[in-house]
Amino acid sequence: MATNSVLWFRKGLRIHDNPALEYARRDSNHLFPVFILDPHYLEPDHSAFSPGSTRSGLNRIQFMLECLVDLDSSLRKLGSRLLVLKGEPFEVLVRLVKEWEVKKLCFEYGTEPYYQSLDKQVKDYACSVGVDVYTPVSHTLFNPADIIEKNGGTPPMSYQSFIKLAGKPSSPRTTTISSLPPIGSICDGEMLKVPTIKELGYGEITEEIFSPFKGGESEALKRLRESLDDKQWVANFEKPKGDPSAFLKPATTVLSPYLKFGCLSSRYFYQCIQGVYKNVKKHTSPPVSLVGQLLWREFFYCAAYGVPNFDQMKGNRMCKQIPWNDNDELLAAWRDGRTGYPWIDAIMVQLQKWGWMHHLARHCVACFLTRGDLFIHWERGRDVFERLLIDSDWAINNGNWQWLSCSSFFYQYNRVYSPTSFGKKYDPNGRYIRHFLPVLRDMPKEYIYEPWTAPLSVQKKANCIIGKDYPKPVVDHVLASQECKNKMAEAYALNRENNGIVSEDDLKSLRKKLEGGCESSNSRGQKRKTTS
Repeated sequence: MATNSVLWFRKGLRIHDNPALEYARRDSNHLFPVFILDPHYLEPDHSAFSPGSTRSGLNRIQFMLECLVDLDSSLRKLGSRLLVLKGEPFEVLVRLVKEWEVKKLCFEYGTEPYYQSLDKQVKDYACSVGVDVYTPVSHTLFNPADIIEKNGGTPPMSYQSFIKLAGKPSSPRTTTISSLPPIGSICDGEMLKVPTIKELGYGEITEEIFSPFKGGESEALKRLRESLDDKQWVANFEKPKGDPSAFLKPATTVLSPYLKFGCLSSRYFYQCIQGVYKNVKKHTSPPVSLVGQLLWREFFYCAAYGVPNFDQMKGNRMCKQIPWNDNDELLAAWRDGRTGYPWIDAIMVQLQKWGWMHHLARHCVACFLTRGDLFIHWERGRDVFERLLIDSDWAINNGNWQWLSCSSFFYQYNRVYSPTSFGKKYDPNGRYIRHFLPVLRDMPKEYIYEPWTAPLSVQKKANCIIGKDYPKPVVDHVLASQECKNKMAEAYALNRENNGIVSEDDLKSLRKKLEGGCESSNSRGQKRKTTS
């Protein structure tokens, strides 16, 4: 029987391999493709450390708007269009169901806590008024609930155990869509076109500040084709060997933001990589291969879905309880690219300007902030990444910060990225630093990673006086790194003695002990400010 259907886009901003779209168009005389501008994500916040909303910087918002423009263009080619509305999603959907006499509501399953709560509310209402609801799992290769069930009710906590349980993913939908049912009668006055940054209330912004990576399914498929055309590069891809200093042509696919917004189907990506593997003599394998990177994404999604309080230390059963420092001054220096370590600062400037950086660069700055040098809580760094990254993904961002702070998944806290020598082995001339930190453009290469060691005459010639034009290091890496290792050892011992059940009082006692026994490695001789 013909009916009116709503397809509610959230992620999954694509036409290809979109089972919610397939189901919504089937036996429908009218199909309403809807995107709701949700204030939870888009409400302007002029008090935040960077321009944008309460939860996102402008780069990711602009990327999302580009995705929506592209989606609208694709829908129009199929005889439809994207209907953009603004408001609390539940309230908007209730109104639409009534006004448009909707009998079928389709949207992609969301695993994040926000969507889990919202979707239950939406489903309960829809069922109460006789609306058919279809919510396929299509943002990931696997349904995390299935993996958890196979594992006896808890998510696997190691990559290898996850791989054994997961098996092979299902194939993408291959149906070619030539047309869509028309949109029914609507009140055009309440419909919006895809807004601009200015129209969302973020003020006058120049185009120059935005990321060089443009959003949309069309761009995603173009970038996918370009990446897979080099079959040997795909076959030989090995994550630890990428060059984090490559920026004009990044040493990776840069497909993560397109996966985050669902402009690219992970199942289609997986299938395309397998197609390349069939036509080469040999290729790398998980966990370091390109397929392995997709499976890492799945691993973190599964853990995030199955672990309560996954996005915080307290109440997170898989996260070690560590008495991190709380120093706003050091956090701001790290966030704003003012640590005095050019490799670290250049990465953070790239993050601010582009909303993206290579995964090894992310590893370096995350280690530096937490267990490597500053001993600041991983949640504080997570918040900065969540705001600034165009590919910020709730599950992956939280998982990686726990990993890199040695709070979970990875526990070799003695292995620390050097803020000077690590970048130097990839880029001895400091090309990356010179690009993102132009104040150091004329610094000789022998001093570019440690400019504070340059004689004053060299600094004057380079037009960069350390402590005036560019900051001195906020800590002495050698001393700070050793101090962090000592603190991690004490924290691990506390967690071990208490079988992972560490109270707030336990943390306060350990913090007091560590403060009493360790002098700060701050290069200015000031003791770090900590709070309990």
